[in-house]
Amino acid sequence: MLGIVNKSIQAFLCKHHGSAVWREVADRLRLGPEGFEAMLTYADDTTEALLAVAEGLTGKTREQLLEDIGAEVAQTEPLRRLLRFGGPDYLEFLFSLDDLQGRAQMALPDLELPELTLQSEAQGRFTLLVRGRFPGWGAVMAGLMRAMADDYGALVLIDLLEPREGAERVQVELHFTTYHVARQFDLAAPEMGEAS
Repeated sequence: MLGIVNKSIQAFLCKHHGSAVWREVADRLRLGPEGFEAMLTYADDTTEALLAVAEGLTGKTREQLLEDIGAEVAQTEPLRRLLRFGGPDYLEFLFSLDDLQGRAQMALPDLELPELTLQSEAQGRFTLLVRGRFPGWGAVMAGLMRAMADDYGALVLIDLLEPREGAERVQVELHFTTYHVARQFDLAAPEMGEAS
């Protein structure tokens, strides 16, 4: 697993549960206080152990943690920009998810994102199929999609469904594409020092 995944979990724990919780996680995993290096590759067992310790210390389930982490990383400006390039509204964003793996790998070739397939069902109802080597990507995507709905100003209901045929499944019900004012987004990157 590319270290950026573990580093994202580390950053989430520090921000939302405090540095004392992170120090305890680092101690239990026999890591230095600086934690993970984003561009190094770590064994999947390390990520599994990280999540198991975090579950125990935060009182959250793995699914809850991963969904919260997905929402958090979607709010980081570089990833937010990558996601917003998917389209001008949430509906187009949803249809762009099929290409997310390829777009992300152009920036980080070693990042093993899951394969995403959006299935359109009834009017405004979709199922995202998530096929990845690492279990839990469905929860990450549920959090990410929820955060992006807020970013776009859309009203959606998002639920994790039981996995089927080797795919984690996320159901999306899109009620309104413009429910509230969307966050500001410009295609041009902000100048250094400017707020986005």
